Amino acid sequence: MNNLDDHEFATYLATETGKRLVELRASLVEQGVWGWDLKDAGDAMAQEYLMAQLREFRPDDAVLSEEALDTSKRLSADRVWIIDPLDGTQEFSEPDRNDWAVHVALWQRNSNHGSLVAAAVSLPAIEMTLSTNPPPVPPKKHDGPPRLVVSRTRTPREAVIVAEALNCDAMRLGSAGAKAMSVVLGECDIYLHTGGQHQWDSAAPVAVARAAGLHTSRVDGSPLIYNDEDTWLPDLIICRPELAEPVLTALGHKK
Repeated sequence: MNNLDDHEFATYLATETGKRLVELRASLVEQGVWGWDLKDAGDAMAQEYLMAQLREFRPDDAVLSEEALDTSKRLSADRVWIIDPLDGTQEFSEPDRNDWAVHVALWQRNSNHGSLVAAAVSLPAIEMTLSTNPPPVPPKKHDGPPRLVVSRTRTPREAVIVAEALNCDAMRLGSAGAKAMSVVLGECDIYLHTGGQHQWDSAAPVAVARAAGLHTSRVDGSPLIYNDEDTWLPDLIICRPELAEPVLTALGHKK
């Protein structure tokens, strides 16, 4: 594993974690395990596997994970892995759903304070992993109204504003990774989120989307900042580049 570059290692981690989650879900469901017990088992197994791999093969790097206590070590580190071992635990706990993901991203310090330099998002239930190298093929332009993807459980006011301004067709999906990858894959055109997420919810999806040539930003057009002391990121946009200006204009912010 030491011969893998960071892109390959991120892809390996996301893919292998995803395979183990698929196997775990099938095994536990067969045993009659559901709900919170299934969610907790998935979170714990994925976290343990990822941390074991990172400790063995990237021992000098810091880690920011949804499933671990955050420490100040990452703030002075030159390299930080930002991971969400199981993005979309609710969808994972519903065996007929495939809109959940595994996120693995690497942030590296540079002259501009730091940036995401490698990442992968695994969609384990459909046996697909998208990564920063090789980058995803930019999605083909959709003929028809823009397709806007939002959460299964809530529709942000800002999404309604954009949908009405651009005459969008709306779709609903589960995890943040699944929604972001639906834009990367050309199944949707805009993913707009408000109401808050943490850095691990979007780091890998944003890096992969950027590699595919998509626009990523806050809803006011400002950059998304990672490895910040506060892990909270209030909002984000991932969309086709030609839709960035119309989306930001609809929200009152010109690109």
